[in-house]
Amino acid sequence: MSEPVLAVEDLRVRLRTPRGLADVVNGLSYTVGPGETVAVVGESGSGKSVSVLALLGLLPARVATVTGTALLQGEDLLAMSPDRLRQVRGPGAGMVFQDPMTSLNPVLTIGRQLVEGIRAHGDVSKAAARSRAADLLREVGLPDPDRALDRYPHELSGGMRQRVVIAIALSNSPSLLIADEATTALDVTVQAQIIDLVEKLQADHGTGVIWITHDLGVVAGIADRVLVMYGGRCVEDGTVDDVLERPAHPYTRGLLGSLPDLAAPVGPDGEVPELTAVPGLPPPPTDLPPGCVFWPRCPVRSDPRCEHEQPPLAVVSRGPGTAGAIASGATSSGAHEGGAHLPHRAATWCAEGAPGTESHAAGGTSRAASPSGGDR
Repeated sequence: MSEPVLAVEDLRVRLRTPRGLADVVNGLSYTVGPGETVAVVGESGSGKSVSVLALLGLLPARVATVTGTALLQGEDLLAMSPDRLRQVRGPGAGMVFQDPMTSLNPVLTIGRQLVEGIRAHGDVSKAAARSRAADLLREVGLPDPDRALDRYPHELSGGMRQRVVIAIALSNSPSLLIADEATTALDVTVQAQIIDLVEKLQADHGTGVIWITHDLGVVAGIADRVLVMYGGRCVEDGTVDDVLERPAHPYTRGLLGSLPDLAAPVGPDGEVPELTAVPGLPPPPTDLPPGCVFWPRCPVRSDPRCEHEQPPLAVVSRGPGTAGAIASGATSSGAHEGGAHLPHRAATWCAEGAPGTESHAAGGTSRAASPSGGDR
């Protein structure tokens, strides 16, 4: 089996805030293989974006304490010097940031910002770099790319700025691409274009992808594996089919249950079934519960241990049923190996399905919902 592009082990991020210490990422472990897409999903505030910012050294050192290991092609990102990190960002790891307006320098033209990154990591002339920049803008679907090079960020729409940020992330053909809500501001046709571009990069260069998103339809269409995060922890992971079609954790079932099910029958008077909402709010990272992080909101609560003990991430049996059964003693604290043999794991002792969520688990996230239109 080939070595993973990225191997994260026991990543922890603690932030110093006016309200006290906030544990925003707690023991996150995963791998990303060559050409593999790992989707990270969860509510806002679950630690998705902070975890990848920590990997690239983009959190302020005076506020953040980051521990663990993150091997990018065998070299630990968390142990790199600032100078070495600057060399790695670009050809080693490229990132599409969540907010394109704050990611782009408002006083520099689009062309200058693209050319700067290309020339910083390659011995190319300014003219060649500008030609490469125009090609990148053309690939991400920006109209009239040659003129766009001389425009400023405020002259572009939100979707156009998003495509510029994607072009910058792809400009040095990175080994690892981190896409944080990369297609949120784009319409469906451009989403499909961007996803096709990323898949071409994976096919040509074996690029590993971390795709952070709230769009489970996109996840169903592009992801090989899924990590579900809540309260800074991974509460479930596995292949995209296992997690979306056989969710084991009550939180995952709640996420899927909140999706509209187009196949659900209407009532006798034509009323549409109500969506299932996850009750309550996520816990503040300065005051996480002592046991299962989802306990305060859990609609199941079938095991009293959850209130005071943190369930380990354990292998789920592949038997029939939505939730499956938790295999006793089959726990794993380390980063797993990617591929078809990846175990389906969940951090829960509650094996029963949450009422009202089972019918949505498989029907709401079919691969046909993906803008790219089918299986990978």
